[in-house]
Amino acid sequence: MADPSFFVGILGNVISILVFTSPIGTFRRVVKNKSTEEFRWLPYVTTLLSTSLWTFYGLLKPGGLLIVTVNGAGAALQAVYVALYLAYAPRDTRMKMAKVVLAVNVGFFAAVVLVGLLALHGAVRLFAVGLLCSALTIGMYAAPMAAMMTVVKTKSVEYMPFFLSFFLFLNGGIWSVYSLLVKDLFIGIPNAMGFAMGTAQLALYMAYRNKKKAVALKVDDGPEGDEEKGVVHLMGQVELGQRKVSSLKKGTSLPKTASLPSPLNGIGHIIKALSATPLELRNVMSQHERVRDEDANDDDEGRHTYPSK
Repeated sequence: MADPSFFVGILGNVISILVFTSPIGTFRRVVKNKSTEEFRWLPYVTTLLSTSLWTFYGLLKPGGLLIVTVNGAGAALQAVYVALYLAYAPRDTRMKMAKVVLAVNVGFFAAVVLVGLLALHGAVRLFAVGLLCSALTIGMYAAPMAAMMTVVKTKSVEYMPFFLSFFLFLNGGIWSVYSLLVKDLFIGIPNAMGFAMGTAQLALYMAYRNKKKAVALKVDDGPEGDEEKGVVHLMGQVELGQRKVSSLKKGTSLPKTASLPSPLNGIGHIIKALSATPLELRNVMSQHERVRDEDANDDDEGRHTYPSK
C-alpha cells in the first residue's frame, strides 16, 4: 500500500502549481496595458528565490522528489513573471528591481549552493538549507501584506487577486498536513503560517469586495460632482474674463461679443478643472476675484468714455 504522504504530496503539487499559475491573469493585464500599474514586484522576487532554494533542498533530502517537482515548476514560472515585470515596469522601478534580482536571485542563491555543496556536509547541510528555506517561505507568505495594506487604504480588492489568496489558503493547509505525515518541521511551520495568512486575506477580500462600486458611485453622484461642475465653470469664467480684459482697448472700442468663447465650450476646460491641484484652484479663485474687479473698473471707464446717445 502506498504511503499516504505520497497522495497528499501529489495533491500539494497540484494546488501549488495552481498557486504559481494564478498570477497569469495579472500579467495578461500587464502585457495588455503595457504597465505594471500598482502591482507589487516583491512577492515574485521573493517566491522565485524561495522556490529555487526549495528545489535545492528537495535534491538534498532523501525522498524529496515531490518537493523538487513542484518547486522546479514554480521557479520556472516565477522567472517568467519577473522578466515580464522588468519589461513593463517604469524605468526607476525597473532599475531598482533589477539590482535586487541580480543580488538575491542570482548572487545569493549561487552563494547558498556553493557553500552548501563545498563547506557543509550531511545532516548539517540539510538543516542549514531547510532552515533558510523555511524562513524565506514565511517571507513569501508575508510579502502579500503590502497588497493587503493597499486594499485597506483604497477600500478596493483590485490589486489583491482573489484566486491567489484562495490558493495560498489551500496550499498552506495541504502542505501543513504533508509535513505532519513526513515529520518535516521546515515544511510545516511556514505553511501553517501561510494557511493563517491566506485565511486573513480571504476575510479582507470578503470585507472589501463590494467597496469599489460604492466608492465609484459616491464620486459620480455625490457633492463632489457638483463641486467639479462649479470648478469647470469658475475656470471658464476666469479664462473668459482674461480674454475680455486683454481684448479691450480703452478709449477706442469694445470687444466683439462673437470673439468671446463660451467657458464650457470644449472638453479642454473640463480636463483642466478635473486635473487642477488645490494650489491651482486657489490661484484660479484669486484670479477670478481680480478679473471681476477689473471688469467692474472697465465698466466704469466705459461709461465715461462711451456716453449713451
